Amino acid sequence: MGLNYFSARAAEDFHRARNQELFGRVLSLLKNEKDSLLSLQEVKALVRPTSETYRGMRTVLVEKIVGSEGRYRDFNRHFLPRHSRLKRRWVRVNEAHHQQVILPPVTLYEIGGLYFVRDGNHRVSVARMQNVEFIDAEVISLGSRLTLEPGLTEVQLRKAVINLEKEEFFKQTRLDQLRPGVSMEFSATGRYDEILRHINGHKYYLNLSQSEEISFEEAMLSWYDNVYEPIVRLIESEEFIRYFRGRTASDLYVWIVRRWDDLKKKYGQGFPLEKAAQDFTDRYGKPDNRPLPRVFRLVKRLVAGRNKKR
Repeated sequence: MGLNYFSARAAEDFHRARNQELFGRVLSLLKNEKDSLLSLQEVKALVRPTSETYRGMRTVLVEKIVGSEGRYRDFNRHFLPRHSRLKRRWVRVNEAHHQQVILPPVTLYEIGGLYFVRDGNHRVSVARMQNVEFIDAEVISLGSRLTLEPGLTEVQLRKAVINLEKEEFFKQTRLDQLRPGVSMEFSATGRYDEILRHINGHKYYLNLSQSEEISFEEAMLSWYDNVYEPIVRLIESEEFIRYFRGRTASDLYVWIVRRWDDLKKKYGQGFPLEKAAQDFTDRYGKPDNRPLPRVFRLVKRLVAGRNKKR
């Protein structure tokens, strides 16, 4: 077979890959799902790897390659090419595949059992398109507390990190045992670390008036009973949460405390918490104008009104 045969076949494969990518993009829009590769930088920001270790040459399962360090916008989550400008290089790599030419190994970062391309995005894309099961790779491992699964979206990854942080927080503090039924859920990573800083700050101020240093546990319970729980009750009673779609009362606790600290610096330590909460909501909240929540709130008010008349 001549070179023209392999070139034509490789070009036809690219055309087919682009059609599949376009179809996948439409489908993801209809399902309201993201169809992009994971960005290594964004994953590192979430997972916060603890170490970097060179693993050398490995044979890697192609389906476990889920993202890229720098080319995550050029391919979809199945490593299909998103742009026609990728054709020349993609077709060259695909020609080599059809001619059974051995290409250099790709370079991958491994984190939590999944892989991200540092070098060799086109080779991985062709391998996925040609249903190649394994690929030779030079691997660098990034230490992670998480084990990740193929098909994981950025939203699912963020939730997995939050769940791990929550598990480690309660294991360290035992707050869920000391205060059964404690409600502390966050929609962003890093919040449980911030809560630990709040507790330690509360401990510092309590110790200023003590002859003997109080324990972390005693300070934590004091913080929970006298700071966290009253603020969360305020957030729930005033329904501030309805102005922050997709957020939790614990999210608002963190943000309102930050705003309260700023306002106390500006207007004095006596600035009321209630005014700080309202100020934050007025500045950053957006009314939930979805029809169903409006209906539910109306019914709630009507029921409350009828109960008052009885």
